[in-house]
Formats: sequence, C-alpha cells, structure tokens
Amino acid sequence: MSTSATAPIASQYRFYAAHVVRARRVGASLIRVTFGGAELADFAGGGRDQSVSLFLPHPGQHAPVVPVEQGEDWFGGWRALPADVRAVLRSYTIREHRPAETAVDIDFVSHGDTGPASRWAALAGPGDRVLLLGPAVPDNRSVCFRPPDGTDLVLLAADETALPAVEGILAWLPAGTRVRAWIEVPDAADITDLPTAADVEIRWIVRGSTPPGSDLLVSSVRAARLPTGGTPYAWIAGESGVVRALRRHLVDERGFDRRRVTFAGYWRRGLSEEDLRAEALAGATA
Repeated sequence: MSTSATAPIASQYRFYAAHVVRARRVGASLIRVTFGGAELADFAGGGRDQSVSLFLPHPGQHAPVVPVEQGEDWFGGWRALPADVRAVLRSYTIREHRPAETAVDIDFVSHGDTGPASRWAALAGPGDRVLLLGPAVPDNRSVCFRPPDGTDLVLLAADETALPAVEGILAWLPAGTRVRAWIEVPDAADITDLPTAADVEIRWIVRGSTPPGSDLLVSSVRAARLPTGGTPYAWIAGESGVVRALRRHLVDERGFDRRRVTFAGYWRRGLSEEDLRAEALAGATA
C-alpha cells in the first residue's frame, strides 16, 4: 500500500481557489466547464472516478461564501452559515485533469433552472470564481474504482451523472482489459466516443421520455449474457435506488462476490445533495 493511502484522511484533501476558463455544451445533456488557477498546480487528481466537492456562489455573489477557517470541521462551519448565504455545495467527478495547464474539467448535467448547480453552469463564464475541496495526494479515498488483483472482467453500469467517471475509468484501464459497460443517457446525442486501450463492449441505453431513475438500466443488465467463470469486478454509479437494485442483482442473482462490487449513489430521486448530506450526518450522530 502506498504511503499516501495510509495518510490521515484530513491530510489527503485541501481547498483550491479556481475560476472558470471556458464552458461549452457536450452532447445534449452536459455542460463541460474548465477550471483553472495557480492553486491547481498542486491538485493531485488520482484519475478514474476521482471526485471533489465544488463550492459555487449564489446569484449576486461574486465568489462562494465559505467559513474563514477551512480546517477539519469545515463542514460544520459551512452548515452554520445561513442557507441563502453559504456556498452551494455539490459533489462532482473530475472529467479530466491536465496538470501542465493547471486545469480540470467538470461535466454538469444540464436540466434547466431546476437546480442551483445546473443554473450556475448554464450561465458560467470566464473568470467566475469557485472553490474546490479536492485531493492533495493522488492515492486518496475519493477514488473508488479499485479492481482487485486477479480481475479478468470489468463491468460498468452508470447513468449520465456518472458518465464522466466512466470516461475517466476507461481512459485509465490498461490495454487488453475486458470491459462490459451499460450507460443510460437522456438523448441519442449524448452517445459519444470513449477513448480507451481496453477491450470494451458498450451498451448505450437512450432514456428518451422515460423518467430518470427508472428500471431501464437494471433491466438491461439483468437481460445481458455475461461470460461465465473468471474473476469479475463491477462498478455501479447513478441514482441510489437503481444502484442498490443492480448490486442486489449482481450479488444475489449472478453470484458476484460483494467485495468485488463498488457502488455509489450519485443522486436520489426527490432529494437534493443538501438533503442527502443532512441525512448522512443524522445517521452518523444517531
């Protein structure tokens, strides 16, 4: 195990001041925002599904408002600020990290004016200020895609919120790795090339008018014929209920070792990220 992996959790992360370099639409449903800034020279992205916490300003604010003290209890300090003042906080996967340019890309799902992050991304322009809480060491616990030694088949299942993570994973995988992937997107225009050296077979599922978080992804995986034998590893991300159903299917019906299934609920129907964080905090203190 690397030295950085055994470092205290608090020392694995730090705050990075950044600004928008450019923003552009990608496909029908994503807005790709490139962030730059001198502090990003120290950003230690671990690749794959590396996630960060992104702090955004409210309309009318010139920069995100966060506690002056950004130590270990930054979250408590952030929660103590008035809700209409404290920065909007969202979790995102890094789509691409380019150290030579001190730049990172983050893809935002565009769903109009229905959420503060989507609204912000639609209006983002050069110079707009943000704050990232991201890795100070490359081998950090916010990288979740970690196939164990001996893996001979990788399964990926994701919706559009996890598409940037899938892109990062495929770019990271070594040549010859066998991969089966299922990706649900809202529109056929969201289907894109995913550069990789891996031996990958992708099934794109176009949702169309079907509401997000339906059983389309689960049904597609359940109907698939998978290679038998071997030592597979699965990574699943998207709506929480869908992710749980896929995990149950792989473990209970396909016989996967549950230790070889990584799963992450990137969102949950009917709940904002603030709701999810408050729920997690209440569970931790109960």
